[in-house]
Order: sequence, then structure tokens, then C-alpha cells
Amino acid sequence: MKLSRPARRVLVVVHAVASAGWLGLSLGLQALGATAATTASAVTLEAAVRGMKLFADWLVLPLALLTLSSGVLLALGTPWGLARHRWVYTKFWLTLATTTATVFALRPGVNAAVAAVAAGGPLPDAGDVLFGPAVSLSAYVFMTAVSLLKPWGPTRRGRGPRARPRRALTRGGTPT
Repeated sequence: MKLSRPARRVLVVVHAVASAGWLGLSLGLQALGATAATTASAVTLEAAVRGMKLFADWLVLPLALLTLSSGVLLALGTPWGLARHRWVYTKFWLTLATTTATVFALRPGVNAAVAAVAAGGPLPDAGDVLFGPAVSLSAYVFMTAVSLLKPWGPTRRGRGPRARPRRALTRGGTPT
């Protein structure tokens, strides 16, 4: 499938905006997690973890899925391909991994923190509100750098027939 130029441009904008939004939300989650882990105020703690829950439940997952789907459509609809260049392949797997981690680690950790704090208790584990956002933020900064720099070159699949070395022919026309 080859995307038309207008469709490709729209997808590039959607992908860039969703990715930047996901990066920004991760930074916000990191700030709220740091606040929750370091504050002595019960009111500030509850506000921070409730803010994290709002981000994690309503904003992060839709942006993650939009980033993933727009990236896959761009990869499949352009010459970059999904498995032709190492940087695209790396971004795909990291996006899939971080989206999965959002569902199975970040959201349950934030929900557990909110439940404990709402019941009047302390933050059960500061790691629940610090580790997930830190890993996510690091991954998104790395993926942003990879998108801009496009390092590493093509994969074996991306080299294809054009990169295969030519064999010298002998007088009889057979390869050497």
C-alpha cells in the first residue's frame, strides 16, 4: 500500500502530535510522581496521585494507541517500511512495549496508589509512581532522537536485491 502525499502528510502530523503529547504526558506523570513521593502533605499527595490517575486512565493510553497505529500506517504506506530500517523497527517494538507497560504496569500501580491514599493511608510504594513514568519518559526521549537522527541503516530485509554484490562472470557466463 502506498499512501498519497496528502494522506502521508496528515499521518505524519497526527503521529508527531500524538508522540509529542505522549512524551509531554510522561513528563507530567514524572512530575506528579516525584511530588507524590516527596511531599509531606496528605492533601498534595492525594492531588498528585489523582492527577496521575486522570492522565493514566484518560490520556496516556489513547495517545499511545494513536502513536502506535499512526506509526504502523506510516511505515506500511511509505518506503520506510516496518522492517526495512533498524530505526523504524526499533521504534515499533519500543512503542509496543511501552504501550503494553502502560496497560499492565503504569495504570495498575497508579490505581493502587490512589486507592491507598484515598483510604487515608500513605503512598504504598514510591516506585509505583516513579519508576513507570521514568522508564516511559526515557523511552520516548530515545524514540524521538531515533526519529530525528535515523541511525543504523537498513535491516537485512531492507537491503534487498539492490544491495547484493554482483558476481563477476567468467568467459562462459557463469558466476565466479
